[in-house]
Amino acid sequence: MTDESLEGLDGTWSDEAEWAEFDGVSAPEDAAPPVPQPVLAVVGRPNVGKSTLVNRLLGRREAVVQDTPGVTRDRVAYDALWNGRRFTVVDTGGWEPDAKGLMASVAAQAELAMHTADAVLLVVDARVGPTETEEAVARVLRRSKRPVLLAANKVDDQRGVSDVHSLWSLGLGEPMPVSALHGRGSGDLLDAVLEAFPETPREVFGASGGPRRVALVGKPNVGKSSLLNKLTGEERSVVHDVAGTTVDPVDSLVELDDEVWRFVDTAGLRKRVKTASGTEYYASLRTKAAIEAAEVAIVLIDGSEPLSEQDLRVITMVVEAGRALVIAYNKWDLVDEDRRRQLEKEIDRELVRVRWAERVNVSAKTGRAVAKLAPTLRTALDSWDTRVPTGRLNGWLSELVAANPPPVRGGRQPKILFATQAQTRPPTFVLFTTGFLEAGYRRFLERKLRETFGFVGSPVRISVRVRERKANKGGRR
Repeated sequence: MTDESLEGLDGTWSDEAEWAEFDGVSAPEDAAPPVPQPVLAVVGRPNVGKSTLVNRLLGRREAVVQDTPGVTRDRVAYDALWNGRRFTVVDTGGWEPDAKGLMASVAAQAELAMHTADAVLLVVDARVGPTETEEAVARVLRRSKRPVLLAANKVDDQRGVSDVHSLWSLGLGEPMPVSALHGRGSGDLLDAVLEAFPETPREVFGASGGPRRVALVGKPNVGKSSLLNKLTGEERSVVHDVAGTTVDPVDSLVELDDEVWRFVDTAGLRKRVKTASGTEYYASLRTKAAIEAAEVAIVLIDGSEPLSEQDLRVITMVVEAGRALVIAYNKWDLVDEDRRRQLEKEIDRELVRVRWAERVNVSAKTGRAVAKLAPTLRTALDSWDTRVPTGRLNGWLSELVAANPPPVRGGRQPKILFATQAQTRPPTFVLFTTGFLEAGYRRFLERKLRETFGFVGSPVRISVRVRERKANKGGRR
């Protein structure tokens, strides 16, 4: 920071040490190319404890677990680490060979995971023994060219070991007794998983780094999974007319406009995290975590229906997380002229605080305008990364304050001594003043910042620090 930039807006001199901590933010080092990780697909029929075992393998609670069968419906990737080696665990929905409707889609997801994995872990309930479903799965796995491990789950103590022997009949080798609930045998299972992996993984699955991270969020049944499938060109997410089909976040690499993006399809938010329970509670936590892990969020809104409280809450969650924002109105093929006029009024009334967010009218069903998403995402991310030089910022602010001084408060008019952009992602500005700035004046400054410097699609934060004047040598303040 130069001496000139340390001069306050009112001409007063400032202590360099006080401003040094705000002199920019160091740029992150260039991300190294992602290292390919082997992939383990965890499969089995519903409610045998796959997600519980996944959490045990990860050493943390990630996968949604509930006593109700069929909680996991998509294939969901998690990063795992064992004995210094990193790999990816893919949790899948319950595999039923004769499934229909929604469960048929779930089975297709599990089967696709098997085909794209480097190794497969079949989880069986040792207390039940091999069923017709497991025998059908085993026939598929024996024909595949993947290493297959057989986990006999729910062997909680030595008495349950005898139940394991019947699983030899599946023809998948030695069944390994484990207890996902208590951790029994999990270390031996992880050792066997590492031994089963090939030296070179088949593909980079869910690798971190590189592509910009996009969270696809919205209330249930607005078409998030349908949009993701349209973008990927495959049945990446389970789609059904039952609201709330997606529970876990689902990662997908999507190529839009000659650029690869990492999309995360998340569970629809019905309730606040504090009031949700069961599956919804954990799904809400993961959706919140997905937003915080993303760089930009696409909030999908059903354009054919009035804006709801859930829509506004999801937008607020993204803004509070400080993420770049794009609002996409889906089902535009169902929006007639009357609904368009009504929607414009709703937007002017309900979304006045996020006028800076770009809007795209799309149809996941027909593919309308989905190509416009990439340019709006780039615009939002460019704004999110924008830094305004300190000298330029203070010169602009000096002229603005001279023409529009802060309102008088308590009989005194506060002065803005100095301003700096403390960080990007999102752009955050710190104003050092001699008094408190009213919320209305801060909103005025934000509006003028946007008019001058852009920030389309990105939230802007303004922090005010009031400085007490130090007594000078003469004792005056």
